[in-house]
Amino acid sequence: MFCSLIFRRQNPKAKKSGSQKKYSKVMQANCSQLHSPPGAAGSEDASASQCAHTRLTEGSCLHSGDVHIQINSIPKECAENPGSRNIRSGVHSRTHGCVHSRLRSHSHNEARQPDETATESGDHGSSSVSEFRYLFKWLQKSLPYILILSVKLVMQHITGISLGIGLLTTFMYANKSIVNQVFLRERCSKIQCAWLLVFLAGSSVLLYYTFHSQSLYHSLIFLNPTLDHSNFWEVLWIVGITDFILKFLFMGLKCLILLVPSFIMPFKSKGYWYMLLEELCQYYRTFVPIPVWFRYLISYGEFGNVTRWSLGILLALLYLILKLLDFFGHLRTFRRVLRIFFTRPTYGVAASKRQCSDVDDICSICQAEFQKPILLICQHIFCEECITLWFNREKTCPLCRTVISDHINKWKDGATSSHLQIY
Repeated sequence: MFCSLIFRRQNPKAKKSGSQKKYSKVMQANCSQLHSPPGAAGSEDASASQCAHTRLTEGSCLHSGDVHIQINSIPKECAENPGSRNIRSGVHSRTHGCVHSRLRSHSHNEARQPDETATESGDHGSSSVSEFRYLFKWLQKSLPYILILSVKLVMQHITGISLGIGLLTTFMYANKSIVNQVFLRERCSKIQCAWLLVFLAGSSVLLYYTFHSQSLYHSLIFLNPTLDHSNFWEVLWIVGITDFILKFLFMGLKCLILLVPSFIMPFKSKGYWYMLLEELCQYYRTFVPIPVWFRYLISYGEFGNVTRWSLGILLALLYLILKLLDFFGHLRTFRRVLRIFFTRPTYGVAASKRQCSDVDDICSICQAEFQKPILLICQHIFCEECITLWFNREKTCPLCRTVISDHINKWKDGATSSHLQIY
């Protein structure tokens, strides 16, 4: 009855709902058990636990609605002491405090996990930065020694380095000059072409005369120069000089074609000759290094006789197989160039005077009067030489971008490939 009075005093004006009535009955039953005779000592602990559980259930239902906290045990004094209600309130508050502390510690642990991950990633980043810093310091300390070794290496090969720079600059100058003279067509300078021819021929003769003791010119016709083929640097020396000399030779032939008058060889025919000479030069340069590298690979190694010859033959066979595959690739290209050279495909038909007058007799490329006008399949008219130069680099019409040619005729502008055929 005491418990029910407490509940009514706390809610004097509240109407009892169904759940509250049910709760009141439970409280009365539990409190009656608490005031039972002392003889029922065996059930005191269970009654105290049930009373505490009922109060905690009420608090949780009234405040949180869905949270149920169960306490498995309560001190024995809760049933014996008349002020057990205060003790149970203390236990209730301590239990809530324990639960809240555990929730806070759990949330703190979850919040600490991203911090630990960020710390680990920061450690990895700092370690990589320290490694780069160590490498930079090592390079900074080693830089003087690297410079000393580089100067020594340059001094040992100063002749080869100087000659390589000279050959490269000579090639670039002659190649650019020939392309410019081809672009000028009939306005090209015959004196400039003659000077290029003499310059290239003189450079080649001077080079071979300077190193005549090595018989470098033998490699032009697949013979053996008087050099040690077991030295890698000597092999590079022979192959590099031979490749540049072959380029100079075919560039001189292009200069000769430039000197031919236009009434003997028209500009269009000269373009096909430039293309044929360049493809022939590349095809020949593919075969020239083969004997030099083959002799070097055969003599490779410092092992016993059987091991040396076996390894040398194996490497030489692999080299020949690769060169054979390269040979077939160049052969297809060379056959296509030969077909173009002999068939001389045209890009259109000759335009009539009426068609030329419809476009004011002005070529869209050179902005001058038509010279041998050509009518393309897209009905646009250009000078024959202008459109020939255009199709040396493009496949489409300059005005409407209609595809006219199925391929680009490379090297018809007189250019020479800058590729160095080392192997």
